[in-house]
Amino acid sequence: MSDTIEDEKFVELNYKVIDNKTGDVLVTVDYPLAYVHGVNDVMSEEVTKELYGKKVGDIIEVPIDTAKLYGERDESLVFTDLLENVPEEYREIGMTITMENEQGEPRDFIVTRFDDKTLTVDGNNPLCGREVTFMLEVLTIRDATEEEIELGGAVGADPDLNEILDRAK
Repeated sequence: MSDTIEDEKFVELNYKVIDNKTGDVLVTVDYPLAYVHGVNDVMSEEVTKELYGKKVGDIIEVPIDTAKLYGERDESLVFTDLLENVPEEYREIGMTITMENEQGEPRDFIVTRFDDKTLTVDGNNPLCGREVTFMLEVLTIRDATEEEIELGGAVGADPDLNEILDRAK
């Protein structure tokens, strides 16, 4: 049994997304990310390649091209409105508001700023336009079961998604 990451190994990772300019941690996980290497495409090909051959305890850092993932920042997706036009339940930094365009297509906007007169929302992905590094720590490596290989990850994995999302706000 190999203790390095290779195809059809069950792997658990912790990860963070770090802003290269400020050093701030922009995203982190409470629950390890579990997948079957070479079977599940939960991560980009460049990250998967970097993980190949790594061992438990190894940490890798992969620069991420946010323009490639999310496109270029689009300032036409930033709107400011009078606070009186915005329902009170949306007056919180970080609040996500789903809106539809004329074709009925939904898009999430995040409240990025408000004061006593105006509120600003941004429809760009929060990582858009930033230079970031994806930092991953290998926690577990073992042979994947046939069922895990078929599923591409942990069998019976059922974290409470609402609880995770509530903590992310």
